[in-house]
Amino acid sequence: MRRTTILFLLMIVVLIAGAITVVASPKLQPETALRPTPSPLFVIETTPTPTPTPLPTPTLTPVATPTPVTTPAGVVTIAMAVYKQTMALDCETAALQMGLAALGHFYSQPALFAGENPDPRQPVMGANKKVIQWGNPYTNFVGNVNGSDLGPTGYGVYYPLILALAKSHGAPSSTGGEGLTAAQVYAALAGGHPVLVWVETGWENARAAGYTGVWTSWPDTGSKPIRYSLIEHVVTLSGVSATQVRVNDPWKSGSQYWFGKAAFEASWSDFNNMAIILQ
Repeated sequence: MRRTTILFLLMIVVLIAGAITVVASPKLQPETALRPTPSPLFVIETTPTPTPTPLPTPTLTPVATPTPVTTPAGVVTIAMAVYKQTMALDCETAALQMGLAALGHFYSQPALFAGENPDPRQPVMGANKKVIQWGNPYTNFVGNVNGSDLGPTGYGVYYPLILALAKSHGAPSSTGGEGLTAAQVYAALAGGHPVLVWVETGWENARAAGYTGVWTSWPDTGSKPIRYSLIEHVVTLSGVSATQVRVNDPWKSGSQYWFGKAAFEASWSDFNNMAIILQ
């Protein structure tokens, strides 16, 4: 009897434990026992850095002709900042930018380049990298301004468009063309007038390197014979002495240096003495 009672009690305990386990099972939880509501997302908002108010552009009095500085030895210099060309082949615009700034007229290179009628068409090539047909640099900037000169995929622009830009951007009395004499250039510098000249990049001997020739411009630009050098370059002269000219060169990072007159004139002749006198 006692043993039966003990077994009976043990069975009751087992039944109670099983009931507790079943009730605790998640599958049998009442529907009202909802999962906890997740916390709202924590969003970090980045406050934009305020754009600084641009400083006002200083008002500069245009100088029609810079006052040249002449030393007792007869060396003449024109105050002129050095600017590098911001596009790979846009030395003409950078040279003009330097010359105009010396006269008190400040423009960005993109603003000036917009007036150069770029013609991005690529050239027709012959043997030995000779250009047979391409654009007309007297009416358009020829090729890709960020291209390669020796490719060639880009070239440049000649004096008419640069002269027109000079006249419309603060130097209305400027003159230019081909066939100028060295004496004219040196006299202009002595009088305080910056001079843009077409020469060879790095003063290399383009003829000896086989970089020069004549191409025919596209029919829609006149089918004109164009005398060219694949290393065409433009610098701004900012001084003169008995034997040298001072060069503001936009190539690479930009520089200012003195260069011998004889070597300058030899390189300049590759472009038939093409120049612009700013005034």
